[in-house]
Amino acid sequence: MSGSEGQSKSKREIFLEEMKRVAEEASKKTPEELKFNYKGILYPTLLCSEATFQALEPFEAREDDVLIVTYPKCGTNWSIQILHEMLFGLHNKEPTLDQAMIEFGKPEKFEYVKQQSSPRVFSSHLSYNNIPKLFLEKAKILLILRNPKDAAVSYYHFTNNTPVLPTYSSWDLFFKDFITGNIIYGSYFDHALGWEKHMDDRNVLVLTFEDMKMDLAAELRKISDFCSLSLTDEQIEKVQNKSTFKSMKEKSSDTHGKLGNTLFRKGEIGDWKSLFTVEQSKEVDAKFDVTLAGTKLGEKIDYRKYCTF
Repeated sequence: MSGSEGQSKSKREIFLEEMKRVAEEASKKTPEELKFNYKGILYPTLLCSEATFQALEPFEAREDDVLIVTYPKCGTNWSIQILHEMLFGLHNKEPTLDQAMIEFGKPEKFEYVKQQSSPRVFSSHLSYNNIPKLFLEKAKILLILRNPKDAAVSYYHFTNNTPVLPTYSSWDLFFKDFITGNIIYGSYFDHALGWEKHMDDRNVLVLTFEDMKMDLAAELRKISDFCSLSLTDEQIEKVQNKSTFKSMKEKSSDTHGKLGNTLFRKGEIGDWKSLFTVEQSKEVDAKFDVTLAGTKLGEKIDYRKYCTF
């Protein structure tokens, strides 16, 4: 691509073209070729690489950076939309950074990222132990949790409709990998538990997908205060109107192309009941009991409220 071509295309157009290219490459690979193991956790081959992980480790975060952390299908793109509306949309400014995960892409991207002006919004599915130390020490970290049963069902539909991820011929097969952690980005429970000791860190704000669904305005106020934005009630309302699931789904084909319907499928609480058997539900209950029950993070998820038949 020539320089003039690159300048004439918007970030959105470039993003959609790249997604199309990656999808075409993925169609030529087997499910096993679409994942690789790095430090004991599986990652998508066409989105991540060992070289990028190594280049990420020394990356210098800033105190006004915001890093959104989620396990897959726990509100990632929703949170990105909210932060972008708060930091850029209200001031009619173009975001200075693409929305891709910090672990996605090629190593050389970090040279570009270093040149971006503040504020910068990042996102990641990485577990606590794999997030660069300087992010943990400096950046503002917005951790979004979701109950494991809804996360699992959403993840199942997502992986089966996203070309770069391995597909599953049945829900039962996916569930076996989910409950054992033999899945892209590893165990939901390990990912969550890694944050238990850091919920009260000064630079960490923990919210839940469910609370955001039940009272978005209240959670937006928490984010605004956490990021020292001091948004007015009118500004909060504007962000809310542009950040509802309905609003994002309606414009998803423009923002994310064919991937839009996959990223914004239902966004509901309780959809897990459409696929879970009673035995599978009990299996997750037991897993929760031995990992997260009795922890502050487990209490935050409010498991019994959202995960009972």
